[in-house]
Amino acid sequence: MMTRIFLLSPAYAGGRRAQMLLSERARFDLARRLRDGEPVSLGEVFTFLSGLYFRGKLAYANAFAQPDLSGVLVITPTRGLVPAATSVTLDDLREFAGVDINEDDPLYRKPLERDLRRLVRQMRPECDVVLLGSIATGKYVGVMLEILQERLRFPADFVGRGDMSRGGLLLRCAVDRTELVYIPVQGALRKGKRPPKLEPRRYT
Repeated sequence: MMTRIFLLSPAYAGGRRAQMLLSERARFDLARRLRDGEPVSLGEVFTFLSGLYFRGKLAYANAFAQPDLSGVLVITPTRGLVPAATSVTLDDLREFAGVDINEDDPLYRKPLERDLRRLVRQMRPECDVVLLGSIATGKYVGVMLEILQERLRFPADFVGRGDMSRGGLLLRCAVDRTELVYIPVQGALRKGKRPPKLEPRRYT
């Protein structure tokens, strides 16, 4: 039974970078592999769509997820919670692009509710769920709090940071093997003073 679960907020699948992947004229490696039906993980596709932010979330979750004790799940527009390592296709990407990530949209909300409830049934009492995403948005925090309640946590250092800053912080922590402090989302300050900028760093 798992003792910690990382939930990664979704990447936007309806933008310009998604169109690049879907284009039949695209020649870069990821687009070619998708067209050829080769195994491509959801994490890899969402990293391409979102860039540094999702790259940081995925790197951090993989760095601190313990085998058989932790899970890394991604919130998707139409399929609820999906393991980051799950293979996806161009048809999956087209499906994701057709639905807005909005708590009022049943195509998005119902699968998410289903998987959150399943998660609660499977978790040990001491298991917590760490959201790697913005808690200031209404896209997923409301429905997650309804079901997970006090078990839903997030990195305290996220308060006041934008997407790129959160992504940079998570990538840095993954490389340095420095785990952040998690606090409950319930009752937390969701917006705060912007922290100092991170010092620039290059990654190979």
